[in-house]
Amino acid sequence: MTITVLDTYPAMREILRAPRADRAALFKAMVEPAAGMYRYFPGDVDLVAMHAMSSGFPLDRDEDRCLEALQALHEADAWDRIQRALDDAVTAQLAATPGLAIPDITVLTVLGDPGDRHFMGPNLGMSANGSVSGYIYLNFWPYPENLARLQATAVHELNHNLRYSPGGVIWDPATVTVGEQIVSEGLADAFARQLYGDELGYARIGVPHLGDDAVFEKVVSGLEITGMQNFAAWVHGDETAARYGGTPVGLPTGAGYAVGNRLVDAYLAATGRTAAEALLVDRRDVIDTAMKVIRVPQG
Repeated sequence: MTITVLDTYPAMREILRAPRADRAALFKAMVEPAAGMYRYFPGDVDLVAMHAMSSGFPLDRDEDRCLEALQALHEADAWDRIQRALDDAVTAQLAATPGLAIPDITVLTVLGDPGDRHFMGPNLGMSANGSVSGYIYLNFWPYPENLARLQATAVHELNHNLRYSPGGVIWDPATVTVGEQIVSEGLADAFARQLYGDELGYARIGVPHLGDDAVFEKVVSGLEITGMQNFAAWVHGDETAARYGGTPVGLPTGAGYAVGNRLVDAYLAATGRTAAEALLVDRRDVIDTAMKVIRVPQG
């Protein structure tokens, strides 16, 4: 098992300094080692278009601002910190689940888009994906809060990667439920908090609603909804759903993360397990156990 954190700093610096006409080719060369993260997409994937859709740094504007932000990531030792965090997290996970098969993992770290209002605003300058076995995608704008959480963010995504790797939980886009993603976000945050504490381990977007009973009740009402096209509002909130053409359901940004943490914390407290020990727990066990002990005041 090898975790390879691609050293994308020099490549991004070259891209941002190059003539605009040359940037797409340079970008494709940079991300090619991680192109397998799109293996479930139909047909040939336009890597530049996917980068733009994912709020990655622009190839046609904001060069000076991006170069300054890129330097901030470099000076924060982002790539080495992410590498060490993932290596340490694998050690902690294997101590809890010795027989776990861990795939080789390639990690792509990119700078975000300062002109993307949704990314810089509601998403707080961070997006990531660890759901495709063998690949982790990390996208940061170097807000101080994000720089402080580089390691915790990386191990959050590692938790997803290991949960959905071969031999783990099966993610079938046709049958997967909102409840599975809610639980997975709670487990990933719990793992990050196990390693880095509550101050750094929570995904920032979920923190404002951790104790919101109305949000909890609303999200719990949708846990059995299926179809990934319906998930954005329930997990990320209405603003994200609207951005990607989904239907708002009356939830704030990060609602699913807040509720996932609450469900998982109740489960871990009831069972005495650690987040690492619960990596592959069935979402139904988490939900059923948690709902027996969580008391929501009735208005």
